[in-house]
Amino acid sequence: MDGIDWAGSAMLAAQTRLDVATGNLANVATDGFQRALARGRLTATGVEIERIAAGDHGAFRKTGRPYDLAIVGNGAFRVRDRDGRVVATRNGAFEPDRFGTLRDLQGRAVLGLGGPVRVSRDATIDDRGRVLVRGVAVDRIFAGPGATVRSGYIETSNVSAIGEMVEVLAAQRSFESAEKTVSTIDGARQKSSNDVARVK
Repeated sequence: MDGIDWAGSAMLAAQTRLDVATGNLANVATDGFQRALARGRLTATGVEIERIAAGDHGAFRKTGRPYDLAIVGNGAFRVRDRDGRVVATRNGAFEPDRFGTLRDLQGRAVLGLGGPVRVSRDATIDDRGRVLVRGVAVDRIFAGPGATVRSGYIETSNVSAIGEMVEVLAAQRSFESAEKTVSTIDGARQKSSNDVARVK
């Protein structure tokens, strides 16, 4: 690879860093959102950026609503949309529909041991995710191995707005530096080419 190729890969890497940071910023107020991290490495083809999930979690916000659930530890709830797709989410803002099926804010059904979870008016959910009716377990919302849940709480986004703004500025500066390097190398090549032409 020549200098322009290396600088070009650095520009692409900076753009990816910027995309990751702005995506995080856009979800600073999205409950249960897990920020992404941009990790760079040098390869034979230049600078590459890998997106990985951050390992930390957001703070808990008390809502007092019995079907709002926050996961303690690693894991995720499983929800199914109307097309049958199963999605993992940490956003536990759940509410029963008119048939008693527990759904998230997007209308996706929360999945338990035997399919969509249904709750009655007097149902509660304990820290193991068990749906209890008068003390008897009728279903269980599985949050992940070793994870427990807290009823009446929501996990907030783990994005730091200030931290992501710093990352945006750093990515922009990296892009500009790489862009200047490309311009400098290109200018030097043009000058060299013109000098050779004059000698001939």
